[in-house]
Order: sequence, then C-alpha cells, then structure tokens
Amino acid sequence: MSRFTRIGLIVVLVTSMGAVVGTQLIAADEADAPQGKATTETGGVPKLLDLGSKSCIPCKKMAPILEELNKDYAGKFDVEFIDVGERENAAKAKQYGIKLIPTQIFFDKDGKELWRHEGFLGKADILGKWKELGYEFGGAELPKIERWEPAKKDARSKDQICYMCDGDIEEKTAVIVKTDKGDVRLCGPHCYFIMYSCLTEDRTGFEKKVSVTDWATGRLLPATEAVYLRGLEEKSGRPWVKAFATREAATAEMKSSGGSIVAWSALQENELSHRCGFCDRSCYSQDVAKVLIDGVHSYGCCAHCAMGVAARTGKDIEVRQPDGLTGEMVVVRTLDGKIASIEPETAVAWYGKKKTADGKWVSAGCFHQGFFRTPENLRKWLEQRPYETGQIITINQSLADKMKLSPQQISKACKIGECAPK
Repeated sequence: MSRFTRIGLIVVLVTSMGAVVGTQLIAADEADAPQGKATTETGGVPKLLDLGSKSCIPCKKMAPILEELNKDYAGKFDVEFIDVGERENAAKAKQYGIKLIPTQIFFDKDGKELWRHEGFLGKADILGKWKELGYEFGGAELPKIERWEPAKKDARSKDQICYMCDGDIEEKTAVIVKTDKGDVRLCGPHCYFIMYSCLTEDRTGFEKKVSVTDWATGRLLPATEAVYLRGLEEKSGRPWVKAFATREAATAEMKSSGGSIVAWSALQENELSHRCGFCDRSCYSQDVAKVLIDGVHSYGCCAHCAMGVAARTGKDIEVRQPDGLTGEMVVVRTLDGKIASIEPETAVAWYGKKKTADGKWVSAGCFHQGFFRTPENLRKWLEQRPYETGQIITINQSLADKMKLSPQQISKACKIGECAPK
C-alpha cells in the first residue's frame, strides 16, 4: 500500500469517527522518519507550520484559528498550513516526521524547529507557547481588574448572612441547621438543599437537624413537618419556596400568590433533580450554565464548574454561560481539554477569591464566579457588588485550572465536609 493510499484511508476513518484529538497519519517504520529537529524556509520571521488535512475534524477546528493568527500577527510571524492528505503534499509528512495530524511546528526566524505539538492546539495556547519560547508578539492583554479588599465594609451581622450564598437572610424564609459547633443559617430552602447535596457525611436522618421558618407567623418548625408552597417567578421562571405550619395557611397563601402545595419529600426530590455536571451540586436551571456533552445536556452550577465538566468527563463540551451583568450568552467550546472557540472573543472570567484565617487566598465559591462578554461588563458587575474580592482571568485559564485537577480532587469538588460555621 502506498503512503498516499494510507493517508487517504486514515482521512476517511477520521471523518467517519467524528471529532478526535489527533489522527494517526502514517504507520511507517521509525527509520522512515527524519532524525532530529526539522528545518524550514522562513521569510526572516518566526513561523508556525500546521500539517493536517481538510477532512479531519480537529484539523477543521484549527482552520479558523490559523486564519485569525495569520491576520492578527501578519509581519510578526508567518502561518502556513499544509494538507498532507493531498497527493502533491504526501512527501511533506515524511519530510517533517509527521505521525499524527494535525501537528504544529514552531520555527525561529532562521527556520530551526523550536517545538512541536500533535493534536488540536487553541489560539491562546499557541500564543502562550510563543511567549514561553521567548517571543512577545503583543496582542490583547487582560486589563488589570482585581480587588483584594471589599469596596466597603460589610456591616451585616453574621446571623444576617447566608452560609451558602452570602446573601441576605430574610426572616420569613430563614432555614436553621443545628450542628455540634453551632447553628448554620441559610437564606431559604434552596440554599439548604445546595448545602445538603455537598455534604460528605452520612446524610441519613440529616433533615432532623433542620428547621424552617413559618411564612405566616415567623416561627421555626421542623422541616419535615412543614407544608410547602412552591411556585415560579413570573419573569425569570425561577422557583420560590415558602414554608407553613399548616395546610390551611399554605392554601390561604396560594390563593394570592399561586403555586402548588407539596410535602417535604416531594420538595426534596424536586430540589435535587438538577445537579452540576462537575461537582454534583444541586442547582436551579435558571441560575446556571448549560453544558452540552456529546449531545447530552447537563449543567455547571457556576462558570468555572461548567468548564470542569470537561475535566470530569474527559469529553469535549459546549458551555453556554449567561454574562453575569447582562444575561447575554458567552459560548465556549472545548477540544481535547483546550479552548476551541469563545464567543465573543472579548469574553473574560472573574475568579472570586477569599482570604482564609491563615492568610491564604482560595476560591470564594460558586456564587462568586462568572463569565462576562467584555471586561467593561465585569467592571460594572463589581461596582454593584462591593463585597466581592478576586481577580480577572482568561477563560482559557478557567479551563486549564480544572484540567489540572486529579480524579481525587475532582471527586471532592465543592464538598463541604462539615456544615459548622467558621
């Protein structure tokens, strides 16, 4: 079988298999491949050479990236694509020692190979590698958006702050969880179920520790004995939940506010029905990112957890995350654990952080993360949230941080472990 025939067969296989990271190009003997690093002709500037095929899926994903680089960095470095699936280019595969497509080779201005990569490589990764190799080509830099101290002092007492979301606790919806180390106060039943879904302890009988507030009287009552009224907000479609001591009181409220009366068991089943595809945290579909995995729909309880679905599943994903300020969609697609595309390209991420008692900065939790279509949207969002601390990062970094996690770290993601207040 000729080398060209083998290439053709592989291209057909790739097309039929769908999206793959890289495709075995040539089953040649090691002796066929040139020894050492490759060289190429350049125009006196560094060069990125991509060898692939117009038929393979990851090669197609590379095409718009190469086009953008060629346009944005013209005169700074050259970009060349060689389709080694075409008869006249088949010998190029041997010349450059290509075994997998696509392969990207980075050359200095004298045409000497600096580095190569097999498989899909995103735009940010390419620019990052050039920088690592000592080349500063400029381009869009992240603006400095960070806040390491709250913009104003939080005057709320600890009893007024929800343990899960840090939001205000309204006394008519407060939930109290009794623990050996003190009471955990939550703003409502939904945040309780979020906490419940994150616990690592044996949860058998855990609900006996939980008290809810009677909407009608403001008195506490055991969660399992309450009657619940559950409805949907008219504009957002987001659920609301009110607790009552009696069915009669719930029925009276239903006449004015609508909704449906449900028992504790039904409420719990409903509240736990939507889970984050990364950390398994309970969530409302109206609040979260939508994640598409091989045609299967899932969720990310926050923007960063949505990116973590790629790490947990090992699959390519599409994330649709509403801008934290405007609600407009930020759409991110991955390939082989790297960013394949971001819409719009100006989109950025906020990494909310908090300082621990020992002075270490850690994640502030899922309620303090987000994607934004522009840095300006992020600035406006921060102006409305004076207590937020953290920094701007790229969406590429958001994904890379999750891809670094080990299976053991992923299994512990967003698990509280204990519910005692700090």
